[in-house]
Amino acid sequence: MIGAFEASATDVSTAAQILIVEDDREISALVARYLSQNGMRSTIARDGREMDRAFREHRFDLVVLDLNLPGEDGLSICRRLRMTTAIPIIMLTARSEDVDRIIGLEMGADDYLGKPFNPRELLARIRAVMRRQQGAQPDPDAAPGAFAFNGWTLNATKRELSNPDNVRVAVTGAEFDLLRAFCERPGRVLSRDILLDLTQGRSATPFERSIDILISRLRQKIEHDPREPELIKTIRSGGYLFTPTVERR
Repeated sequence: MIGAFEASATDVSTAAQILIVEDDREISALVARYLSQNGMRSTIARDGREMDRAFREHRFDLVVLDLNLPGEDGLSICRRLRMTTAIPIIMLTARSEDVDRIIGLEMGADDYLGKPFNPRELLARIRAVMRRQQGAQPDPDAAPGAFAFNGWTLNATKRELSNPDNVRVAVTGAEFDLLRAFCERPGRVLSRDILLDLTQGRSATPFERSIDILISRLRQKIEHDPREPELIKTIRSGGYLFTPTVERR
């Protein structure tokens, strides 16, 4: 069972619009009620069709997506969403196998949470993902507005990535934060632990392979040949190295 309700003070994501895609009526009602107690608004969809209808009628800030759904499953829905939007996705799963978590992250989920879970942890993860997605507005005197490398531009103010043809490339909040961490530290070997601390923090106990999966997703977007990466190099027993020269603007 989901843990008992405990209201807590809101910080970021107050009045956020959350879409809960969950066919278990008890779980979805409990989650919706808890989010409401903490200043968020939520809409419940029982399957992929109801989710599509909800997206046509409303704008959402984050999706809580169950893995096991009737009809189209959560992995397929996650993959489909990632083809059209960078909206944050937290996946719920009753399965404990690493392979399900890995596949979910590879499909583009920003985080995952296993069932049974305490709604306080779900709320904490929602807030953490939304903080990463929204980002703090940078001080123009303290931080660059953009980073440029190999023709690419990472706009830190707008949280956008543009390719050498000046075409915007969709990235999730987690992908953006990871690429920014690299741009801020080019030419340095960064371990997985350091990258986790820089991008996700330790409070959510992130899945130990999540950085590797994010690296793979980034390579698919910025590398000429992801199978032989030139921009993000793997350093055996060390971590990862961002090789380009980075210009701060």
